Amino acid sequence: KSGFSSGQMLDYVYQNRPRGWTPFGKLIDYFYLNSIGWVCIRQRRTHLQSLLREALESTQAKKVADIAGGPARYMLDVLQEYADPELRAVIRDRDENGLEEGRQLASRQGEARITYQSGDAFDSSEVASLGPLDVAVVSGLYELFPDNQLVAQSLAGLAKAVRPGGYLLYTNQPYHPTLELIAETLRHAGGKRWVMRCRSTAEMDALVREAGFEKCRSLIDRHGIFSVSMARRLPE
Repeated sequence: KSGFSSGQMLDYVYQNRPRGWTPFGKLIDYFYLNSIGWVCIRQRRTHLQSLLREALESTQAKKVADIAGGPARYMLDVLQEYADPELRAVIRDRDENGLEEGRQLASRQGEARITYQSGDAFDSSEVASLGPLDVAVVSGLYELFPDNQLVAQSLAGLAKAVRPGGYLLYTNQPYHPTLELIAETLRHAGGKRWVMRCRSTAEMDALVREAGFEKCRSLIDRHGIFSVSMARRLPE
């Protein structure tokens, strides 16, 4: 119902609990959840949380945002580790269902420091309005769109939102072994084929650098499919 590329699907994959009406259904779901792409997605989440902790501590962050976070379970889990009552997180997404799921998750965890808002991650002015941010996150988004102009628009907004010395965490997909299978079998929420274009690390880093960020470090899974990088916002 939500599409294979949605935040709800990503949250389901993160939970990694095979489900189904019958044992056979659960078996099918087991193989689905343990396909190489989803296994590496879960590793990406671990890397993202690791770099997020590092960025929060380095900046003594008070405000962090994810511009296309869906339910953002990963953010909720990290927030639970920090008792600072002044720390605030804003999660934006175009999918209201994913945002509502996040609100319910936050409510169940008793986490009042996180806010879920509707927003377009490719609208530069909308993204810029989040500022000033200590840490911004864009995870699993740019990989879904082959047009570099869209990515540049989004990064331009992030450059305005993140204060100098703050950090941007971003993901990339330099390689994927099942792109054709995904394109032919999986669909977005609207029914369109899920077609992705891999970007080399150099191409993605260049887009980030042109926006005014300097990459500090990067983590990637052992299959080389998904990377998570941290970049520092340079002075104007």
